[in-house]
Parts: sequence; structure tokens; C-alpha cells
Amino acid sequence: ILLTVILLLICTCAYIRSLAPSLLDKNKTGLLGIFWKCARIGERKSPYVAVCCVVMAFSILFIQ
Repeated sequence: ILLTVILLLICTCAYIRSLAPSLLDKNKTGLLGIFWKCARIGERKSPYVAVCCVVMAFSILFIQ
């Protein structure tokens, strides 16, 4: 369940940053900096994040 939450956080932050970059770019440090870091991971590692999302969806739909 934790991996699902992390993947959703990464994907959501990357999507929000694509729509409104200034919203996440102004908070690069501190507690809200976690969202900026998740957006960076989602942008730079997007093929790996996409594969993880597909694997997680498959495991939720067919294994559990």
C-alpha cells in the first residue's frame, strides 16, 4: 500500500508541476520540498515510474 501511495504522489506532483510550475518551484526546501522532489523524480524517471504504475495496477487488479 505504501508503494501505491508513493507512486500516486510522484505522478500527482509531476502532473501539477506540468500545469503550474511556480506552485511547486517556490517550495524547494522544508516540508513542502518533498512535493518538489517528487515532481523531479516523476519528470526525470518517467519511464521507470510508468512501468512501476503498470506493475502496481496489474498487481492490484489481478493479484489482490
